Amino acid sequence: MPVEDPIARILQSKAFVVLDGALATELETRGCDLNHPLWSAKILHEDPKAIFDVHLDYFKAGADVAITASYQASIPGLKDYLQHNYSAGHANDLIAQSVHLAQEARDKYFSGSSYGDCRRTLLIAGSVGPYGAYLADGSEYRGDYKLATRAMKDFHRGRIRVLVDEHVDLLACETMPSYAELSALVSLLRDEFPDTPAWVSCTLRDSTHISDGTPIADVVALLNKADNVIAIGVNCVEQQMVHDALVELHRLTTKPLVAYPNSGERYDASSKTWCDNCAGREELGEVVPKWYAGGARLIGGCCRTTPKDTLTVRLIADRLTKPPGALESVEEDADDESLDDT
Repeated sequence: MPVEDPIARILQSKAFVVLDGALATELETRGCDLNHPLWSAKILHEDPKAIFDVHLDYFKAGADVAITASYQASIPGLKDYLQHNYSAGHANDLIAQSVHLAQEARDKYFSGSSYGDCRRTLLIAGSVGPYGAYLADGSEYRGDYKLATRAMKDFHRGRIRVLVDEHVDLLACETMPSYAELSALVSLLRDEFPDTPAWVSCTLRDSTHISDGTPIADVVALLNKADNVIAIGVNCVEQQMVHDALVELHRLTTKPLVAYPNSGERYDASSKTWCDNCAGREELGEVVPKWYAGGARLIGGCCRTTPKDTLTVRLIADRLTKPPGALESVEEDADDESLDDT
């Protein structure tokens, strides 16, 4: 029996699904200190209201999907790095809270008199980050770690179980750099969570290889066989890589494609800082229609993107969904829109 696909439902009436943008770097902009191995998951423990506020702002900006603050919230990581002798039970509670915060933001959006729109379908995607994120050494951009298949499944199983039990609409298996990890994860999803839809998005070495050097063709061959992988793509990569990677992916699969790159700045994993590297970066109003033409049907932003960027993507999605018309001045429209009135 085919897995229920909530993304397909939205795509029946919209050109593409609008994903949210950065969580962690948006939290930093709002004053949160994420200089810690748990990164954004630290805020689940310290200031959950801040996470709620970011989710709500992305819904107000037009996101169809909120990605939970569980990317770095693996059970081993939470047990290792939080104080007060946290147990697996405490870790489970924080992962569950990541879902509740997104769900509560969705409820608040719908209850808002000035911006709630009951006709919209808003989804919660449970973020499943890679083992490299737990290592907190930048290896999610290299994929140069080794872990036996059984151990890799054990690492991912607990978090996925909590996310599913708390009723996320789908999983976002994101920032994946390693073919071996993908193979273990796909096996786990198939055997233990066969009714849960998921998208899988990878980091890249270049437009035809994921970060560990595996050809994209080999990755897609693996994911094409996974019935509950409903979309395939890239995230947390330089914006300039996206178009060529989509061309390669579109050649290899009929599944919807996912694209949510970084803003254009480059991340230095050793110093944990961002460097302005926006030379040659195109405006979203120019590149998003190109990504759509290349097969992208889930489009958003990753690190250093903001609700304003999401609003720009939303406006493009709405115009592509309507009868053919000009896409000019999308960036100016975003400047004129108020998130409070979205």
